Amino acid sequence: MIFLFSISFADDWDRFFAKYDKQQQKIIWKKFEQLKTLTHIRHLRFGLPFFVEEIGQYRVCFIEKELVREILFVGNHKQYEWWYKHYA
Repeated sequence: MIFLFSISFADDWDRFFAKYDKQQQKIIWKKFEQLKTLTHIRHLRFGLPFFVEEIGQYRVCFIEKELVREILFVGNHKQYEWWYKHYA
């Protein structure tokens, strides 16, 4: 497997993630591994530098800087809406 991107994390990316049980965290962590090679991703909204990836009811928001994807947020849909209003 060829890795195109490395993953980094913003300071408070795990604000909600830390409260999830181990099984939920494991599922989300697998998506982080997929983000290293995933090439088809969608923008959060036109004109914003954010990308979003869905994992069931959870959302992962990140930005790309060269070959690094920095995770900014992980949370469920309600938490995602809160984050979007305050940061995006």
